[in-house]
Amino acid sequence: MTQNLSYEIAQISDIDGVLALQELYLVANLTETEKAAGFVTTPFTISQLNDVIEKQELFIAKDRGEIIGYIFAGSWDFFKQWPIFEYMSSLLPELHFLDHTFTLTNSFQYGPISIHQEYRGKGLIFPLFEFMRVHMSQKFPLALTFINKINIPSTKAHTQKLNWSIISEFQFNNNDYYILAYDMNQALS
Repeated sequence: MTQNLSYEIAQISDIDGVLALQELYLVANLTETEKAAGFVTTPFTISQLNDVIEKQELFIAKDRGEIIGYIFAGSWDFFKQWPIFEYMSSLLPELHFLDHTFTLTNSFQYGPISIHQEYRGKGLIFPLFEFMRVHMSQKFPLALTFINKINIPSTKAHTQKLNWSIISEFQFNNNDYYILAYDMNQALS
């Protein structure tokens, strides 16, 4: 499977493929049973995709040219257009990880991440994450993300496979979330 995979910084020509993958796993489009396999909560518009692509902060995995995975990453300034990220950025001064206190300039928002169901559990998350980590570590030493507590597959993937640390939790719009942190200088072993 891996011989036909490529990892790239997304280009404008990738927008349709990213939108197609987003639609497959967007929480609003899933049944309760489908949600148990994992989901993404943040929908991106074409305009927002153009912005993140221009900043070179959208990372994709392709199999024979078809987008099968993505990781969004970006500054708090970019993500604050969504209320949940604005709220989360307000929590930064209270968050601590290793010897760090988080700021708007030393950390970024990681995610959402989505991997096509046919490729889950096959190790794709490791090279895709590492590709993103190498690029984003040049801009930010720390990454933060949040995961809905009911999204157990995502929590397990990030804490058990990628070694993210749960450092706090919060409530927003009647949902409960974990806040996770990652040291961007820590390569996956």
